[in-house]
Amino acid sequence: MKRFIGKHTQAQLLPLLFIVVSLLLAACAGGASVSAAESRATGTSAPTLVETEEDTAAQTAASEAPETHNRDATPPAEAAPAVRDPDEWKTWPILPDDVSDTVKAIYQQGLENGNNPHAFSILGDCHSLPEVFLGLYDHDSQAIANLDEDLQETVEQFQGSFDRYSPTVVVGTTEGALLWAQWNENKEGYCEAGELPIDCELRYHKPVIAFIRLGTHWEARNEEYLRTLIEKLIDNGTVPVIVTKPDNRELDERVNHNLAKLAVEYDLPLWNFWASIQDLPNSGLSDDSDMYLSDDAYAVQQIDGLKVLDIVYRALNEGQ
Repeated sequence: MKRFIGKHTQAQLLPLLFIVVSLLLAACAGGASVSAAESRATGTSAPTLVETEEDTAAQTAASEAPETHNRDATPPAEAAPAVRDPDEWKTWPILPDDVSDTVKAIYQQGLENGNNPHAFSILGDCHSLPEVFLGLYDHDSQAIANLDEDLQETVEQFQGSFDRYSPTVVVGTTEGALLWAQWNENKEGYCEAGELPIDCELRYHKPVIAFIRLGTHWEARNEEYLRTLIEKLIDNGTVPVIVTKPDNRELDERVNHNLAKLAVEYDLPLWNFWASIQDLPNSGLSDDSDMYLSDDAYAVQQIDGLKVLDIVYRALNEGQ
């Protein structure tokens, strides 16, 4: 298996954006102890966020379970990419079934800019903390040994990116928070004074791929902030992977619809995490929450997240 070969030149820094951020409804505040199939995971607590802009919730829309998906199935190589309709996002495949030429060009430009082919990043809240998402692949030898050969290669490829501190993964993180310098905890001291969390992550870690796992909080300007984040990633040569969220706290599923719309607009891969857990009890949510995942759902996100990383990185390097 050929490995990535990156050209390491100095990455171009983007100008800092001065953003006035509306903080949102408190969510992902206070971790819950979870145990996934391959590791134990304990959430952590964090400051409570208070929404400063009223957002009128639409009336509850009934959510129909998606068609049964086989998350292990591999689309035939000769199959033409399906046309993605954001209105039908519930029926989209769980795993990305195509990586466009547009995305491949983003990746190649990133390598030329000096991005690290062994680094990926996550923009996320409590669902993305290493202890409940992908952190086990940096230290759980038994979990790694149980993977098939291709996934083991992907773990080796990105070793060191799975279980690390990042200023873009914080309990309570929102789209706007990542564009606000005061949200940057800078726990390891490598961010510059006044640097936005997203800018610090791109400058310091130099990822070739980034999961966007945001939306548990909702607010009127989320789409504007998401566009800014997506365009920062693209300008940096980092491939964004959009991830649908598991809950419907906004009551009309507009957040996932918007995520699907942006994936189509920017021609980006999408991981339909919502669909991946709909066959679990309570649609993958814990019994006493409209947001936190069940143990089984945390286990699903650990393996499916790695599969998404594997699919995208192999497609980006196809033929090399």
